[in-house]
Amino acid sequence: MFKDIQDVVSKLNDQEYIASEEISTVVYLAQQLGKPVLAEGPAGVGKTELAKVWASASGRPLVRLQCYEGLDESKALYEWEYAKQMLYTQLLRDTLKDVLSGAKTLREASERLSKEDDVFFSEEFLLPRPLLTALTSDEPVVLLIDEIDRADVEFEAFLLEILSDFQVSIPELGTIKAKHQPMVLLTSNNTRELSEALKRRCLFLHVDYPNFEAEMNIVRMKVPDLSEDLAKQAISVVQELRKMNLRKMPSISETLDWARALVTLNAKEIDAETLNNTLNVLLKYEADVQNARRRMG
Repeated sequence: MFKDIQDVVSKLNDQEYIASEEISTVVYLAQQLGKPVLAEGPAGVGKTELAKVWASASGRPLVRLQCYEGLDESKALYEWEYAKQMLYTQLLRDTLKDVLSGAKTLREASERLSKEDDVFFSEEFLLPRPLLTALTSDEPVVLLIDEIDRADVEFEAFLLEILSDFQVSIPELGTIKAKHQPMVLLTSNNTRELSEALKRRCLFLHVDYPNFEAEMNIVRMKVPDLSEDLAKQAISVVQELRKMNLRKMPSISETLDWARALVTLNAKEIDAETLNNTLNVLLKYEADVQNARRRMG
């Protein structure tokens, strides 16, 4: 548990995550108010990483649900282990014969068999997926619902019960309530507009690219072998690239990859040759690389 906002800053920093005052405040309020957090912003700015360090800093396991188009309840919540059910059916064949013995009609046999449904649709045969795992965990967890904007609108609507009441309804078992309310972080890269109903249930957090000072602190923490002067040159280049009209801006993770590449190449400065040979570490599209080369000379 975090004692206050400064405790959040300190504990996230211990996990090598430099959190702004805004991020730390939202994390603290989420804990105190028991509200999910919706973190929106460009890809690669540390939204997913926030969930990971939040879990580590608070001593909770991380449960992750990666969203994608076509994701449905069975993939996110639970499914029945049909193979195991079939195996038990084979093992209990003789018992089933006794149950159905004497049944004169198909209807009577069906009615007898339906009374045994609970045997095969019990928790013993239930295979929990991330959402149910988070709700039924014996200890509090941090639940990461990553890239919710990639999921369909129908799945987004399905999440509302979980995010408001922290419970789910399973037809064969009834309503299952959370043993411990998880701390929930949803991330979105803004590929589509999310519903007002979803946003209403969450504390909103916009995570953007860091300014020069913040990115400098991140690089110095994550890549300590890079000299301070070279780190300043590298971040100046990255910050300049983000002002261009590129198809994909360099993310923080790509800044770190470039910093490590510069260390690996024993670069002393970022001259034209070094920049030209390593620009594809930062940029992922040839059109962006060519654009950057023209703009930066």
